[in-house]
Amino acid sequence: MKAKKLVLLFTLMLVGESIFLLPFVVTRVFRPTFLKVFDITNLELGTAFSLYGTVAMISYFAGGPIADRYSPKKLLICSLIVTALAGIVMAFIPSLATLTLLYGFWGVSTILLFWAGYIKAIRQFGGEDAQGRSYGSVDGGRGLVAAAIASASVFLLAAFLPGPVEQATNAELSTALGNIIYVFSGVVLASAILVWFVFPNDAMDKSSAHKLTLNGLKEVLKRRSVWYQAIILLCGYVGYKCTDDFGLYASDAFGYNDIDAAHIATISFWTRPFAAVLAGVLGDRYGHSKMTILSFLILIFGSSIISLGLLKPGMEIMIAITIASTSLGIYGLRGLYYALFQESKIPLSITGSAIGFISVIGYTPDVFMGPLMGVILDNNPGALGHQYLFGVLIIFAFVGLVAAKLFQKSTA
Repeated sequence: MKAKKLVLLFTLMLVGESIFLLPFVVTRVFRPTFLKVFDITNLELGTAFSLYGTVAMISYFAGGPIADRYSPKKLLICSLIVTALAGIVMAFIPSLATLTLLYGFWGVSTILLFWAGYIKAIRQFGGEDAQGRSYGSVDGGRGLVAAAIASASVFLLAAFLPGPVEQATNAELSTALGNIIYVFSGVVLASAILVWFVFPNDAMDKSSAHKLTLNGLKEVLKRRSVWYQAIILLCGYVGYKCTDDFGLYASDAFGYNDIDAAHIATISFWTRPFAAVLAGVLGDRYGHSKMTILSFLILIFGSSIISLGLLKPGMEIMIAITIASTSLGIYGLRGLYYALFQESKIPLSITGSAIGFISVIGYTPDVFMGPLMGVILDNNPGALGHQYLFGVLIIFAFVGLVAAKLFQKSTA
């Protein structure tokens, strides 16, 4: 039984990260290369992200009640397969219009059939007495998966190029990046196969008594703590979206080449597993809202160093430490988002509906952060645009800090 649970835990880790490899991890690790190969601006990429976010918001809303009614197994398998197939299209380096449509499609495939059911599965996996450890362990494991894949893909990109990256032609970069996308698509398909064999047919669905109605949503909307939790998620997720900028920041502000910039981006990936697990364990011991407050404070501190322009070329160690510390706050929050359900005492029977509502509000940065980042970075070349971006993040982190304090009071 213990071995089966460990296999299920690993599957939750792998699936939870692989579903987002194609829409997000590719650009997070290889953003400078991605912009060159697709010949697009930050704003154009941000517009594609915005379409993803708009479609995802609708999918979050519809996905919550669906997760309260149906078993996750078939939904997750379907989601993973169609997401991977869209990745094959992306590997051909299509036009901007096609790329944008792909992101809109992923807004459905990665959310409607996947997200609420996935989060509910994690909650039931952990039990009521270890929510922080459950979410923290899964997100930490997802972080290890992402970090390993990101680091391996950086070396693969270099291996796919015939010579030094500085001498690579656009055609050579296109071929290399396309091969990376094929690899990522293969990982997503492999995850679907694993779900097929590991998840039982009735996986974690026995407690769901609600039919597909709005009753669960109506009950959720009456709870003040849920509204605070949605704001916490929104503000923390703005930080997560800003991790997309680390590689480009290294390139624009410090002159790193594409490979070195990708290595800088992976620092954030490797911070994630430790931050998420630590925040989850400490949250179970000292309170999830307390650790949420601490995570926002760490995020404000790290973002301030970047925003104030304290980092200069040649300060490689300080650059790495700052990115790691900022990521510590960001990923600490990720390990706590949904563990807050324990303090707010959300009944398991309406967890899917609560997740759907909180996600609609909390993941709106998928709609506005891409274009906002594009406008800021395209209109403020060099280090300045990145300083402005992290200044915006400080504002959101402060709002999240206030929401966390109010959440703490409302559930005391």
